[in-house]
This record gives sequence, structure tokens and C-alpha cells, in this order.
Amino acid sequence: MNTEMTEKTGREAIAALAGIYPQLYLTPGEEGQRLYRLIVGRGQDAPSHSLGHFRGSEDDRLTYETTPAGQVLAVTLHDRQDFELFLQIMSKKCAPTPIPPTQGAVILDGVINWSRIRRHQQEYLRDRATEGAAPDWPAEFQRFTAEPRNFKDALIILSAGPYSAVTADRAGYPEPEWLAHSLTIRKYHECTHFVCRRLFPQLIDPLWDELVADAVGLYAAFGHYDIRLAELFLGVNEAGYTGGRLENYVEQPTSDAPALRDPAARLDALAVRCHQAVLRIATLTNSCGGIPPFELAIRLEKEKFPI
Repeated sequence: MNTEMTEKTGREAIAALAGIYPQLYLTPGEEGQRLYRLIVGRGQDAPSHSLGHFRGSEDDRLTYETTPAGQVLAVTLHDRQDFELFLQIMSKKCAPTPIPPTQGAVILDGVINWSRIRRHQQEYLRDRATEGAAPDWPAEFQRFTAEPRNFKDALIILSAGPYSAVTADRAGYPEPEWLAHSLTIRKYHECTHFVCRRLFPQLIDPLWDELVADAVGLYAAFGHYDIRLAELFLGVNEAGYTGGRLENYVEQPTSDAPALRDPAARLDALAVRCHQAVLRIATLTNSCGGIPPFELAIRLEKEKFPI
């Protein structure tokens, strides 16, 4: 876990992160991509420490979220442009890749933190000097970085808009209430990914993970699993695909059957299976008797079934 910073609010949130991950000083594009490789791959500093490309908001927040898998650092960005820019830099390696409007959060698990490497180097050299022994930093570097958790962080990035790009009218709530619910759903959704990937690494499945994370987010926001909203987020029902996040998780066809080669047919077939999965998840959730949200995540992960 990254414990190098305290919780921040307002414009200090991005500034604090840039102090640890200097690639945030870059802007997406060819030059940004070139510098990104030097900063992230070799530990070089950014040529400029300007953050003028971010608008910033007094409502931005940098917090530590506590989960059964440990604490994870989360940043909430209230300006949609800032959120997309942050993802282009940190997730797309400074490539100006469009961010889908349905994407309102992401967990980045494996962000290289050179300050942790440098701090270990200082401690190693100091200890060797104290012991009167000759240092071999290249060998120690290889040993230290052989364990990813020694130098890689997990970050959760949250936006403040409506969850899954579902408007307040479609969700059935007044807009301020829906935005508040959306933030809760989004935070618990990403924290659930963190928990499940850390505690159940052998069970990673993109679509199942989304269903479970949505279920925990809804449960945390409303105290129960809302089937209508769960299906609205993914765009599924008993008849097929209606437009939503499901298309982000469709795998390439592995069969020569014409129906499975057709994208629309694949989406409809998968949507029907997702609808059936949602009903089963509702039954499992309703049988849990008001347990805490992350306990629900663990229970659902243990009850995993094929979609």
C-alpha cells in the first residue's frame, strides 16, 4: 500500500499524486508518450512540474479506503475532463485515447512507484555502510523488484457523474440524490475489484467481476440489490442487449457458427445470460441478511457460477 501521502481535498489532490507519479505532469500526445516511457520505465523526473492541463475542483478528494484486502488509495475527480485526462495519462500511457462515456471509474493495480524504489535504495546503502560491507545495488534492485508489491501501487480513480452514464431520470431519482448514489456505487464497485483481485486472483473473469462489483455498489448505496438498475447499467434484459456497458466485455468469437460471429447476435446472447445471472445474484444477495458490503463481495465470489 502507498502510505506516502495524507488524505487531501481540492486542488491538492492531483498535486499530491503528481509528487509521487510525475507522469501526471505530462500531456497526452507523441511527446508525452516519449517522456512517459522515461519517467515510468527509467525513473526520470518530468521536465516541467506544471499541472495547468488539469482544471481541478475544490470538491476533488484523495482518500484511503479500508477493505478486507487492505487500504487502497482513491482519488475522486469532479471535472469529467480531468477524469478522462487522468486516465489517458495513467492508464493509456499518455496516449490521447478516447474514454467511453459509460466509464466513470477505474482501478489501476500495478502503478510503478519510483519513490519506493529510491527509498529502499537509500536504506540499503545506509545499512551496507553501517555493516562495513560493499554494496551491490544492481543485484539488490533485481531482488527488490522481483516482488511487485515492493514497488507497485493500486489506485482507484473515480468520477463524480451519473453512474454508467445513466441519467437521473432513467434511474428514477432526483439528480442530486442520484449523483450521491452514483459516487457510492462507483466507490464500492472499484473497491470490490480490489478485494476480489487480491483475495481471489485465480477467479478473475471480466464480466463476472463487473456483475459482482455492481451488485456490491448497489447494495452499499441502497441496502439491497436493485435488479432494474443492475440491468440498466449493463443494458440487458430477458430479450437481449438494450445498450449499456455490456459491449465493453464481449470477447472475440471462438466458434465458426455464423450467429456467434455476428456482433449483435453475440451481444444479445450474452445479454440474456447476464439477465439470468442478475436474477441468481439477486437471490444470493437477498439470502445474505444485511451483511456488510465487502462481506457480500466475498460471498458472491465464493458462489461464482458460469455466465
